[in-house]
Amino acid sequence: MSDQQRLSGGATATPARVALSKSATGVATITLNLAPANAYYEAFLREIGIVIRTLEQDDSVRVVVISSGLEKFFCAGADVKVFARNSVQQNLALVAAARDNANAIENSGKVYVAQVAGHCLGGGLEIAMACDFIFAAEGKYRFGLPEIKLGLIPGNGGTQRLVRKIGRRAAMELLLTGDTFGVIQAQELGLLDGIYTPDSLTAGTLQFAEEIARGPGRAIAATKRALREGSSMPLDQGLALESELADSLYETADAAEGLKAFVEKRTPRFNQ
Repeated sequence: MSDQQRLSGGATATPARVALSKSATGVATITLNLAPANAYYEAFLREIGIVIRTLEQDDSVRVVVISSGLEKFFCAGADVKVFARNSVQQNLALVAAARDNANAIENSGKVYVAQVAGHCLGGGLEIAMACDFIFAAEGKYRFGLPEIKLGLIPGNGGTQRLVRKIGRRAAMELLLTGDTFGVIQAQELGLLDGIYTPDSLTAGTLQFAEEIARGPGRAIAATKRALREGSSMPLDQGLALESELADSLYETADAAEGLKAFVEKRTPRFNQ
């Protein structure tokens, strides 16, 4: 059975739990809807992974929004009750699936935006941090990586992505205490890229996503790769990567269209 068949209602995926919608503007939305908290287990994670891999093959999509269909939660992370009754090997498989999804989001050629309007904890925050942007609604819900309180540490990129977003001192404190924090503190720490009223979050996120999606797909993917890989390289290697990526775009149809549109003083119509 293909990934697309699974999304269409095969035995592996349940659309109500992981819904996918696409617009004509190049934006796709993945909606997590596993009540009561989008707390995940291995099968749920694999359903999410199927959607991510399917979208990666879809050239019509340039931006992916990850949202929640639940009122109070974006995602609570791993289902602790499942985790507690699993064997160690089962938990390692669950964590491996979560890592695969986070890495697929970060390594994607598409821009990912987390749209958060409810509690975003543990593996849920790790999903959000794997995205390129996090937009949040005002509210009294919480963010956090509380794994230390279970005798664990974040295992899906939480330590590494958090320190890169908010710095070592703040990340160390939050990881060692496991304390949660609110929307305003998340903004002050530099975790969020924008805050909206609850009523305007979806529209604001979509407006941003559509603006990005109007751009040239190959250049968007190249930009993301240059930043992702180049930021961890010595400067000379980062510059070499940038040169390689930039040179690969000069003969593309989108580059020709962009230059032509500029000369003709009109909005470019990118297709790649």
